[in-house]
Amino acid sequence: MLYEMRPERMTGAHIGGLLAELVCSNSMGAKTVDRASGLLKEELRRMGSLLLACAESTAVSAGNALAVDRNGFAQEVTKSIESHPRIVVRREEVQQIPDGLCIIASGPLTSVSLSAALKQYLGEEHLFFYDAVAPIVELESIDFSIAYRGSRYGKGDQPEGDYINCPMNQAEYEQFVEALIAAERIGLKEFEADLDEGVTAGPQEFFEGCLPIEIMARRGKTALAFGPMRPVGLRNPHTGSKAYAVVQLRQDNLAATLYNLVGFQTNLTYAEQKKVFRMIPGLQNAEFIRYGQMHRNTYIYSPEHLEVTLQAKKRMDLLFAGQITGVEGYLGNIATGLLAGINASRLRLGLDPLILPRETMLGALCHYITSANRKDFQPMKANMGILPKLDGERVYGKRERGKKYAERALRVLEDYQKGIIL
Repeated sequence: MLYEMRPERMTGAHIGGLLAELVCSNSMGAKTVDRASGLLKEELRRMGSLLLACAESTAVSAGNALAVDRNGFAQEVTKSIESHPRIVVRREEVQQIPDGLCIIASGPLTSVSLSAALKQYLGEEHLFFYDAVAPIVELESIDFSIAYRGSRYGKGDQPEGDYINCPMNQAEYEQFVEALIAAERIGLKEFEADLDEGVTAGPQEFFEGCLPIEIMARRGKTALAFGPMRPVGLRNPHTGSKAYAVVQLRQDNLAATLYNLVGFQTNLTYAEQKKVFRMIPGLQNAEFIRYGQMHRNTYIYSPEHLEVTLQAKKRMDLLFAGQITGVEGYLGNIATGLLAGINASRLRLGLDPLILPRETMLGALCHYITSANRKDFQPMKANMGILPKLDGERVYGKRERGKKYAERALRVLEDYQKGIIL
């Protein structure tokens, strides 16, 4: 029995009732196994992940990354789940923690009622952070006499390049940064409008991986030029030269009619977004299909409350999965959901739940969120830094280390799977 409260009750970020609706980026990270997200994909592939299969079947061009048609992906997931003979989808809100074997995967926008029930069960406040999403524009509104297609260093699926690039000279960049910093932002309290009395937010912090572009800009005059607007690996075919800074747009739907501004998650007012983002060369007449926005993300203090199997310490037939556990990123959410589902099934069959080896990316993620100390605990994406160090001689170069980590992880996973009692 799968409970989904949408569309009967909506959140501040979702727009429809499809399962697995993506409200942030449409990218699921790198494809190659020498990168953390690519390694996690391969682990999911070997573990039979349905959602990864749905993502790959609805992929759009994004160079070395797996990006999806967000509506196509949600439709594919919804069709796969609703047509499954052993799954019943109930469109209603769960307001209390159910008795018996269950998984809570209520995500970053857990409803007020369920949040209150979790608060009472956990005996402490949830931890909150704020997440931001980037705007989406219509392809036809982009001026290609200024903008151009291309991928960094010519790498990509499409001959002409997988990204649309909007180049800036130094003067244009500095004017843009000044306007960005001066622009009016939406107060964070407006994003707590759905919080009932008695359910209060904690520190108003942003997760580093989803920092609003205007906050990044305040870190220094060149912060964006060395961050999401870095021009490396790109040469403007209109001029034959490299720009001072570049705004990249990534395909957002399979029809290639919509593009999102990469790294431009924001909390500016809609009016300011329209004014400031139209200062970007090539986007002076941009038509915005979706403006950037902020939403409140909720996660629990997993080291206190969860076993590495994703079972609640106070109740072993209660499991948690996804972003509410402190895992960040689509792939981490998909992966912990898969593991929680497998372990729930094993508990029902009277088998021991799986504890994945720490050498695997998923095993390392589960270890991190259930063992980090309180001072350092924050949402964590898949990354090579959480894996145990490599044995033997030192390996130089990020790519080479990534390959070694991946080889070890996949070898360990294969051996582990051979010993699993089914």
